[in-house]
Amino acid sequence: MALIEYNLFGKQDKVAIAIGRLQTFEPPEGYYLAFSGGKDSCVIKALAEMAKVKHEVYYHNTTIDPPELLHFIRQFHSDVIWTRPKMNFFQAVLKNGYPSRRMRFCCRVLKEDGGNGRFILTGIRWKESFKRSQRKMIEVCKDRDAHFLHPIIDWSDEEVWEFLRGYEIPYCTLYDEGFNRLGCMFCPLASQKNRILQAERWPKYVKAFRRTFLQMYENFKHRPSIAQHGSGDNFFEWWLYRMNADSKEKDGKAEGLFCMDN
Repeated sequence: MALIEYNLFGKQDKVAIAIGRLQTFEPPEGYYLAFSGGKDSCVIKALAEMAKVKHEVYYHNTTIDPPELLHFIRQFHSDVIWTRPKMNFFQAVLKNGYPSRRMRFCCRVLKEDGGNGRFILTGIRWKESFKRSQRKMIEVCKDRDAHFLHPIIDWSDEEVWEFLRGYEIPYCTLYDEGFNRLGCMFCPLASQKNRILQAERWPKYVKAFRRTFLQMYENFKHRPSIAQHGSGDNFFEWWLYRMNADSKEKDGKAEGLFCMDN
């Protein structure tokens, strides 16, 4: 099977091109494949196996990924190496404050501490967001002494699904329930629709988040950006259900509430 694209350069097989990219840049020690369990990660893992390049597959357990996603990884990807962050999400919130679109300390704390000094494979694609449309196929992170290769950076959503279904590669069933992107529950970068869908799907996790946010509210209620909500419950309801839709969001950046930015 091939994903054929016709452009100014003629007929191109995007599967063969991605495999060629993997083979061209293969490091002697092998790739560090960053695996999330999402559809793009499944494509990258399958392509690395088809390319017969040396690689190790790592899943960073964020501690707030959907249980169905964890079950999927255990069931279909037993070769994946699991790692855990130094602190879980709830501990990070109590220490740093609440994550928002502007201040996403959680990514750095929970996911971005692996692969230092390695050549890292990811499933990042231009079509995912405007910010990612500015990314390059090969990137260097001097802070981590790491190189990145995004072999399917130019693939569309349709091509990702065509590859998965054409090669009969298993994927997490949450996609069939209407979730277009998987990962950390209630991520500030997710659409408000997706966050509400998650809240309806996993009410027990909503309770766990609420407990932590009530405690965080008490820790930081001396800050005007927190105190303006009047109570921990009001604050949590705003964060989960209205924050992304509020064009006048005040995320505490000017007050130095957060320790990290991403």
